[in-house]
Amino acid sequence: MAGVVQDTLPAHDHDESKLAIADDDTEVDDSPIEQVRLTVSTTDDPTQPALTFRTWIIGLACCIVLAFVNQFFGYRTNPLTITAVSAQIVSLPIGKLMAATLPTTIYKVPFTKWSFTLNPGPFNLKEHALITIFASAGAGGVYAINIITIVKAFYHRNINPIAAFLLAITTQMLGYGWAGMFRRFLVDSPYMWWPSNLVQVSLFRAFHEKEKRLKGGTTRLQFFFLIFVASFGYYIIPGYFFQRISTISVVCLIWKNSVTAQQIGSGMKGLGIGAFSLDWNTVVSFTGSPLAVPGFAIINVLVGFVLFLYVIIPISYWNNFYEAKKFPFISSHTFDSTGATYNVSRILNEATFEIDMDAYNKYSKLYLSIIFAFDYGLSFATLTATVSHVCLFHGKTIIQMWRKTTNALKENAGDVHTRLMKRNYEQVPEWWFMIILVLMVILALACCEGFGKQLQLPWWGVLLSLLIALVFTLPIGVIQATTNQQAGLNVITELIIGFLYPGKPLANVAFKTYGYISMAQALSFLEDFKLGHYMKIPPKAMFIVQLVGTLVASSVYFSTAWWLLTTIPNICDASMLPEGSPWTCPGDDVFYNASIIWGVVGPQRMFTKDGIYPGMNWFFLIGLLAPVPVWLLARKYPNHKWIELINMPLIIGGASGIPPARSINYISWGVVGIFFNFYVYKNFKAWWARHTYILSAALDAGIAFMAVLLYFSLQSYDVFGPTWWGLEADDHCPLAKCPTAPGIVTKGCPVF
Repeated sequence: MAGVVQDTLPAHDHDESKLAIADDDTEVDDSPIEQVRLTVSTTDDPTQPALTFRTWIIGLACCIVLAFVNQFFGYRTNPLTITAVSAQIVSLPIGKLMAATLPTTIYKVPFTKWSFTLNPGPFNLKEHALITIFASAGAGGVYAINIITIVKAFYHRNINPIAAFLLAITTQMLGYGWAGMFRRFLVDSPYMWWPSNLVQVSLFRAFHEKEKRLKGGTTRLQFFFLIFVASFGYYIIPGYFFQRISTISVVCLIWKNSVTAQQIGSGMKGLGIGAFSLDWNTVVSFTGSPLAVPGFAIINVLVGFVLFLYVIIPISYWNNFYEAKKFPFISSHTFDSTGATYNVSRILNEATFEIDMDAYNKYSKLYLSIIFAFDYGLSFATLTATVSHVCLFHGKTIIQMWRKTTNALKENAGDVHTRLMKRNYEQVPEWWFMIILVLMVILALACCEGFGKQLQLPWWGVLLSLLIALVFTLPIGVIQATTNQQAGLNVITELIIGFLYPGKPLANVAFKTYGYISMAQALSFLEDFKLGHYMKIPPKAMFIVQLVGTLVASSVYFSTAWWLLTTIPNICDASMLPEGSPWTCPGDDVFYNASIIWGVVGPQRMFTKDGIYPGMNWFFLIGLLAPVPVWLLARKYPNHKWIELINMPLIIGGASGIPPARSINYISWGVVGIFFNFYVYKNFKAWWARHTYILSAALDAGIAFMAVLLYFSLQSYDVFGPTWWGLEADDHCPLAKCPTAPGIVTKGCPVF
């Protein structure tokens, strides 16, 4: 998604939630949405070049670098995600440099009417937007890589590299088909306005307005490079020499022999009270940069975090709900009835890679740590709360906009942006999308049914997952295009295939990926198309950039993952890695255990009376009802605008990233977010508006460059830093992971 609003935080900004729609149903010259009228230019210069040599070179470079860096960091203890905003900032001076230095000679292609030039003139807004869309393809991630990782690094099985590559490509590309079907509704309609795109449009316009350096000050570009150099230089300390400062848990340094004290004080494996960090990577890992998140959203997330981690979890743990004291306080692993890590190999048939029910019945039911169990309850509640919240707060607006959309399409009407695009540019033919859809469906079926059926998913499972994506793309697209909230299908898809086809871990994760990600990709493509619509980029140029960017990014993500999985010994196995090694794969560890929960054991034996956690199903109802009191209060007290800023989906899902995220990530994220988005915003608003996004991008970029340099110069040769107390990226709270139930024996822990 080419936007600075984080995917993990649905941005329900109060200013955007009150959609301003034109009262007049007749065709208006400008957009009927007030926010669009205030942000997007209504002029266009169709002679301005867009898909130029500069676009290809800078765009492809950004796409490749972001894809490599994000996958490279995805396996590390503190993952780092570099967003397209970094590329958006860096590409501006590079584009201007190329415009100033490249020859303007026009070259003719022999025996054709075609000609091209390396330098068509000044670096322009359309080139910059296309480069950013290129970069967003590289920044978006490839969800299917998780499947490849758990097969090779956790289940220790082989997977055909061609099948693995086809899985990555097809899951990313299927979205083009759904995007082609629904673009006339979700892009051409002036009432489908995609709020997060307006942030990008504002940023583009700010970058391309002439900027004069104030006396004694810096330009935004100079500020970026100053912060970049500082971040680059500093990260050698937490990234190599003194990794311990990534998380400093004060309580554990004082009470070295108390399990309870370390559970309370550990920022990595406990509540994190008294813990802090001196590493920007800890701030942005898992939760993204707090500088790019609206202040009200930060407060909602932190309220959810406090209620979950400091109220619900302690009460549940110390009252021994679900035998919680047998297991670590916080863990993404699965356990058996004795408190030991669940030995999946004991219940998996090695030949068929399916559950052996006799072995399962003789062994043990599956148990989770208390926080991991409630995590699934929160995911159930977040799904229904999102639906309920959107219906209550945005229902009338969505229905109103949908009626206006269908009327506008019937009358072939549109706002000024739609008319400019249709008048000035050739549209992308429908059959381009359909060819990609048909080809990808064929390849997906071949991927799952061929190669010895390594992915376990039968043909009907592939088609059912695609049907789910097809059915949900339009309604969820309408919600996202008008409210900026996207309801995820990951839990529902896991649940459906878990009941229909239990006992097969790879079938479960493949079904989830095809059903959920192809829809998410479609909405990402449509959002980028709307950005191109606002920026007046030729639709065919947009399509080509998205297509090439997706293919290149998927290839780079796959190649990087395959290279790391096949060259780093014991990758993802924290117990076997050398001291100081960062390759612990926290996100993939959660994905692996989810494949056990939903795939091997299945929801029937987890969340019904046959399992341990049927009570988690109440969270579906809790989530559905949670927004109702807020909505009633907002209607009763319409003058109290702060009530509408209470966002129950954000509160309920606030701490659902734990695990793999830890308390220290949320605490650091919240402190930085509150400081910048409240204190700095209130007292230094001009500085905040000018520098905040640039500060975030520069800090991320500095860490990324230093970490890659450290890996290729030292860590790839197994040089992980000087051996001393501060090397290990841990917080010296070894007892925080200890169970406290009587008689449970765990290595390195006291027996109660």
